Amino acid sequence: MGAFDLLHPGHVRLLEQARDLADVLVVAVENDDSVRGTVKSEGPVTPQAERAEILAALAAVDFVTELHDLSVSDWIDHFQPHICVHGGAATAPRSASALYERKDAAGVQIVSIPREPGYSSALLIERIQQFPQ
Repeated sequence: MGAFDLLHPGHVRLLEQARDLADVLVVAVENDDSVRGTVKSEGPVTPQAERAEILAALAAVDFVTELHDLSVSDWIDHFQPHICVHGGAATAPRSASALYERKDAAGVQIVSIPREPGYSSALLIERIQQFPQ
C-alpha cells in the first residue's frame, strides 16, 4: 500500500522484494486525496488511475487495487492477506500505524523492508526543478 507517485528504482526494488515473500502480490494504491494529505502537500504528480496502471505493468505485481474510500483496516479485512509489506519511511505514517494496529486482529504478518537510500518522488521532483528552463 502506498502512493507510488513518480515510480523510481526504490519502488521497483521494494515491490520485487515483496513479491519474493508472496504467492500473489496485490498492491494497493492510495487515492489522490490521501496522498495530498501526507508529505506531498500539493498532491501526487501522477493521478491514481495512472499510478495503478503503471504498477500493474510491472512483472513483480500480480494485481493492483485502488483505495478510494477504503481504509487500511477495511482493505485488510477484504483481502485477508497473510503478509503486508511496509516500505519503511516511504509509506505514509498513517497507513503504517493502521497496519500495525490491525495486524493482531487480522493475523497479518508485517514485514518492514528498509527504504532504498537516494530514491524518492520528492528527490525526482527536486532534480527536475534544477533543469534550466
